[in-house]
Amino acid sequence: MSKTFRAYSLDQHLLLPPDLREWLPEDDLAWFLSDTVDQLDLTDLMQSYELGDGRGQPPYHPAMMVKLLLYAYCVGVPSSRKIERGTHRDVAFRVLAGDQHPDHDSIAEFRRRHLDRLAGLFLQVLRLCQAAGLVTLGQVALDGTKVQANASRHKAMSYARLEGTERRLEGEVRRLLDEADRVDAAEDAQYGPGRRGDELPAELARRETRLAAIRAAKAALEQQARARAERVADAARARVAAREQRVGSAKGGVPQVPDPEAARPQPGAQYNFTDPDSRIMVDGATKSFVRGYNAQAAVTPTQVVVACGLTQGAIDVQQLVPMLEQVERNVGQRPAVVMADAGYFSAANLTSAAVAGIDLYVPPDKQRRDTPRLAATKQCRTAMAEAMRAKLATPHGRGVYARRKAIVEPVFGQIKAGRGFRRFSFRGRAKVAAEWRLICLTHNLLKLFRGRPAPPPA
Repeated sequence: MSKTFRAYSLDQHLLLPPDLREWLPEDDLAWFLSDTVDQLDLTDLMQSYELGDGRGQPPYHPAMMVKLLLYAYCVGVPSSRKIERGTHRDVAFRVLAGDQHPDHDSIAEFRRRHLDRLAGLFLQVLRLCQAAGLVTLGQVALDGTKVQANASRHKAMSYARLEGTERRLEGEVRRLLDEADRVDAAEDAQYGPGRRGDELPAELARRETRLAAIRAAKAALEQQARARAERVADAARARVAAREQRVGSAKGGVPQVPDPEAARPQPGAQYNFTDPDSRIMVDGATKSFVRGYNAQAAVTPTQVVVACGLTQGAIDVQQLVPMLEQVERNVGQRPAVVMADAGYFSAANLTSAAVAGIDLYVPPDKQRRDTPRLAATKQCRTAMAEAMRAKLATPHGRGVYARRKAIVEPVFGQIKAGRGFRRFSFRGRAKVAAEWRLICLTHNLLKLFRGRPAPPPA
């Protein structure tokens, strides 16, 4: 029996539809994103361009560049080179670009120049999610995830190694300078005076540059050590003042106040030359050490991110209050119930004015399988901790806290595994924080896209 196939020939001449709207189905993500960007206020971005005098080529339209970048982050290909290639090979990119083909340098420069403005669109997208009914503050879950920095592990040095390298380079620089002086004296004797004498051998210039970088790194670590010592000293002074105010205080030594100026970095304290703001921290998912940042998110049961932040600290305890304050600023109200893991528990957090009126579920101990358990080592025995343990031991408390993982952790999975975002593209805390905000913005765009009502049947 013969089979009939559709005609196929690479030599066949096709008349492609002249209307780009016919290249993609009506319900494609690209069209949704294009329509959404058209609703956003891009005035600040537009006004950043100065009117030209008619010379040279005009820049690409900012709305088109925003659509390309947001779509690229949504589908997990934020590379400027891949975006440029997509405007030639990928129908969605080509449609969003209006059949224009900005080169990767233009795309990268646009993103670098307008990164803060792009991150600033987070609130506008969140407002659209609110209008679509996707933001409900009955429950909000907080969590943090470790994201790798754009930094090489091989470009980091410990403070002890910095000191040893500094001494070695100082010796090499002195030796090369002595050699240069000897050569200068020999040439003056041979050719006579008059040679400029300020030319540095290439080897000497390279070592002097490295020595300057080493000294800058040492100074940065020493400044960090002094800042930590100053915080410890402030806490010690507060304890001393509280002790002096107490009447009939218990016996015991007076708290010692350290001298911040005498603080020295630990020998193992590290400095990274590619991204000095990044820190070594343990990734809770893989239990491995990474050089990166701690990215925070506050998420609703619909998995919409209502607040996001980024910190250099590996622990989460200092992030609960700032994140809840940001939720109130972004949405205009406080959540009714907040769930967070044991890393956020502290007496200061639970008694802060920022959590007044909020039903908190934050265990004082590490937990397994959504059931709070006593930590194997250090246990918190304060009355507040015992009250929280009792609250979480009730059937209602267990049921509420069990929702935490189902709300916030899938968001990190969708960002890291689904979209492949495991490493920041930028360096420096400020730029990395803006990029994380951009990631959360595009996550919300995808939720808005998937949560929109289905079109009526024809």
